[in-house]
Amino acid sequence: MLKALAAVACCSFVSLGLFVPSPVSAQTAVRPQPDRQQWYLNAGKMTYVVGVNEQGILQSLYWGPKLSDRGLVPVAKSLPERASQYAPAATTPQEYPAFGAGIFPETALKVNSPNGDRTLILKYESAKVTGSQLEIVLKDTQEPLRVHLYYQTFPEGVLARWSRIENTGKGSFGIENAASATWNLPAGTGYTHRWLTGMWGGEFQLNEEPLKTGKSVQESRTGHTSHEANPWFSIGKEEQTTEEAGPVWFGELGWSGNWQIVTEYTSLRQPRVTGGYNPFDFHWTLAGGASLETPKFYAGYTDGGDGEASRILSQLQLREILPKRGEAREPKPRPIIYNSWEATEMNFTGETQIALAERAAKVGVERFVIDDGWFGKRDDDHAGLGDWTITPKKFPQGLKPVIDRVHALGMDFGIWVEPEMVNPDSDLYRQHPEWAMQFPNREHSEERHQLMLNLARPDVKEWMFNWLDKLVSENDIAFLKWDYNRIWSEPGWNMAPGSSPTHPNPDAEKAIYLEAVRNLYDVIDQLRAKHPKLEIESCSSGGGRVDLGILERTDEVWPSDNTDALDRQDIQFGYTQAYTSQTMVAWVTDVPSMDHRMVPLQYRFVVAMQGALGIGANLTKFSDADLALSAKLTEFYKTVRTTVQQGRLYRLASPLTGDPSQMEYVAEDGSQAVLLALQHSQRLRLPYPTVRLRGIDPDAMYRLRPLDPEKYTGEEVVSGSVLMDAGVNLKLEGDYDSTALVLERLP
Repeated sequence: MLKALAAVACCSFVSLGLFVPSPVSAQTAVRPQPDRQQWYLNAGKMTYVVGVNEQGILQSLYWGPKLSDRGLVPVAKSLPERASQYAPAATTPQEYPAFGAGIFPETALKVNSPNGDRTLILKYESAKVTGSQLEIVLKDTQEPLRVHLYYQTFPEGVLARWSRIENTGKGSFGIENAASATWNLPAGTGYTHRWLTGMWGGEFQLNEEPLKTGKSVQESRTGHTSHEANPWFSIGKEEQTTEEAGPVWFGELGWSGNWQIVTEYTSLRQPRVTGGYNPFDFHWTLAGGASLETPKFYAGYTDGGDGEASRILSQLQLREILPKRGEAREPKPRPIIYNSWEATEMNFTGETQIALAERAAKVGVERFVIDDGWFGKRDDDHAGLGDWTITPKKFPQGLKPVIDRVHALGMDFGIWVEPEMVNPDSDLYRQHPEWAMQFPNREHSEERHQLMLNLARPDVKEWMFNWLDKLVSENDIAFLKWDYNRIWSEPGWNMAPGSSPTHPNPDAEKAIYLEAVRNLYDVIDQLRAKHPKLEIESCSSGGGRVDLGILERTDEVWPSDNTDALDRQDIQFGYTQAYTSQTMVAWVTDVPSMDHRMVPLQYRFVVAMQGALGIGANLTKFSDADLALSAKLTEFYKTVRTTVQQGRLYRLASPLTGDPSQMEYVAEDGSQAVLLALQHSQRLRLPYPTVRLRGIDPDAMYRLRPLDPEKYTGEEVVSGSVLMDAGVNLKLEGDYDSTALVLERLP
């Protein structure tokens, strides 16, 4: 009971209340308390509580460590008026605040009603529990508008929330802002805020600073998830939260279009996070009888620090988000890919691709992928996008001879596509110029000599599915690298419902932001339903489209076009804050890198082993020694691949703080652990720091298998307690040295 009392004191939004018996088990995902108008949602080691106050407003009551089955927080009560400048609606932690009744903090919903009213007062109407899902319905006091709030618990320790706005009348509402959820944290001080920013070639840069009064806005206005920000947040406590200890509230949004997350710290010391569709240039006409559903916003709590928050998200994605395969309905580990882009770009023939495939097979590659340049008049990036037919200039007999040879070498075959783009110099554009996003009287803005197709159009959606289906059906293609190499501009759609070329309706045309992404999801879903063995990688000039919405329907992502082994460590460190290593494709490429850096081959491999290993170097220029080393390292990776991709990640030493960099992966069943150790540069002849492992069984004995026996000369069999407390010593010397150490638990 003392533990439960402490939990309520730490994380409740109201004063400490009494505990009364309840016959419902704490394992129950959703535990209603009808007499108190409360709902307790248990997800892993977390509890989330909402309740209805005396005014009928739905309040956030608790978000923190799991409560016992007898733990009840105080009933919901609206906060008293603090002063005339603070209406109770503005200071009460509402679960889904709509604009109205004096609310001035960030709102989750704003609409224009048919009668000109722009405010709402949403009050509780009903609730329904179905298994691990709760639905609460709110209704406006005046307008025929309902908001359905959905809560889905996951045993990994995450709660998903989303909303559905329903027009039960006959007139049309104009929705100006529609968030998926508002998350209220316990009021207090000493919070820290972490988020991810970036740019092309430098995605997933981790930021951290104290949470200050005001708002911090992370968003995309690019039409896709974007390189500049990623829809993830993490909030900890100063002097309490570390990599492996302390409270963390965290979450991420599943939407691949324009999104926004607002992290707010009010003047009354109330932290709040609101996220969903980006209200910038947003409008949705909600006709009578229609509904609008928002994306899922996933969030969790842990007292195990930033590392445990990452591990929870990783397990959620592996078990609940990623496409499933086989009878076990689990995502299979990613194969080792060879991609021809950096070796050949668009200057190749079928014969040169076969030569690369033969080298790739020798070093242990399992999937061979031809990148851009196989279609239309595609000899450079000025022409051809949209003309998705195999070019006879490079493949006079089609793709079949190459695919057959790839299969004979023991690999499956993949190919690059960029379905949402078109070059003005293409047969498709000459036939259908109206298919490009545009404002008719505005000049197109070209990026990489290409335009955006308007995927909101049903005819574009149909065309896109048909040619992709034909390509996969007529060729034995196991994998698509789905690229997206520019941002939106001129997002016009004068054929949108409610608009026309002669009578344009700017508000109606803004539906393009939602419809284009919905249709993208539909095309991928239909394609995978018809071709259930097909796998897809999400790429957008690197990591421009990474989120839980696209990961529901793709198997992996390309985090960055920057493959420099030093830069990639920072990028991959940030990536693993929010996403599982299994989805993080990492290539070994040629040197010098884009930073003109010369890095040894093994160092490049060990960095790439932190995720889904791939190779993009020109293997036809590798020496026999380089080919032999590559074969050795890919063979080693195969022995630890499942642990790296699906195990629990412990970031022992961050590349953001200098040397050294160490990542440890522990198999889900604890049978294996893998240490990847890197040294950028040695100074003053100092030895490599002792490495103390985490996450293994202190009472177990482990057999140690080094990648490089000369770099680990310690005992072969060591106890878990010694490995964690005394640690291991590695002999890494000079610049860009690296190694790996495998631990196998003994019976």
